[in-house]
Amino acid sequence: MRLTFGVSTWLWTSPFSSEQAETLFPKIKEMGFNTVEIAIEDPSLINPEVIKQELKKNNLSVIICGAFGASRDLSHDDDTIQKNGLQYIEDCLNIAQQSGASFFAGPMYSAVGKARMVSAEQRKTEWDRSVKNLRLACKMAADLGLQLAIEPLNRFESDMINSADDALQLIHEIGHPAAMMALDGFHMSIEERDIEQAVLTAGDKLLHVQVSENYRGTPGTGQTNWQALKNGIKKINYTGAVSIESFTPENKELAGAVCIWKKLADSQDQFAREGLAFLRKLFEQ
Repeated sequence: MRLTFGVSTWLWTSPFSSEQAETLFPKIKEMGFNTVEIAIEDPSLINPEVIKQELKKNNLSVIICGAFGASRDLSHDDDTIQKNGLQYIEDCLNIAQQSGASFFAGPMYSAVGKARMVSAEQRKTEWDRSVKNLRLACKMAADLGLQLAIEPLNRFESDMINSADDALQLIHEIGHPAAMMALDGFHMSIEERDIEQAVLTAGDKLLHVQVSENYRGTPGTGQTNWQALKNGIKKINYTGAVSIESFTPENKELAGAVCIWKKLADSQDQFAREGLAFLRKLFEQ
């Protein structure tokens, strides 16, 4: 399979700033990764020219993903918060385009950690707001030659989009060619009855794959059905990145939602190295 292997900046740092690229990108390259996934918590900390320069220096490609806290909720009752979310997406899309990425990924339909029991009427209202706003975001993306990779989250982090089926329904209702999907193996291990089938459901809409273990730890050390993921990826002829995403315990924007209070490996470098070795063995055989 023609895959590239990436790793998220969240594994080491939060929030990421472009000044960190000079030391982090060479390490990521030396470990054997092809791609760096930059998690943007604060767009003002990112200088796309610096990013592009360091990517070129280290022969790395780039993926840009977002952090959607309560102030960036496209489904919120408050128009000001919706507009703030759209402005954040626009800022990230501009960074993506200037850095050489081809899409922007993340759970951009709502706020991470927004998980409630609400009425069917309220749920429909919030869903429709997300559809309307993501349509606008898709137009922004398309104007820059980019796409959006919309990521389902598990039920403890979102009450809106939890599965590939949910994401596909949202994409169909958005009805814009820039609306695509990202899948995260951690969330799939909680929500999907069949990981292989989830990948098949995404099909040609799948732009990006993130992975960690079922407990957010190093790939290959837990209970994830990796063979099912491999089977699905192979069947749909996916040729994008498989990117390790976990978090430093120092994460600021998402700490309450991702609930990582302690280290999941002896070191973050060990997490990355051993995770990549496992993924290469899995997918390159």
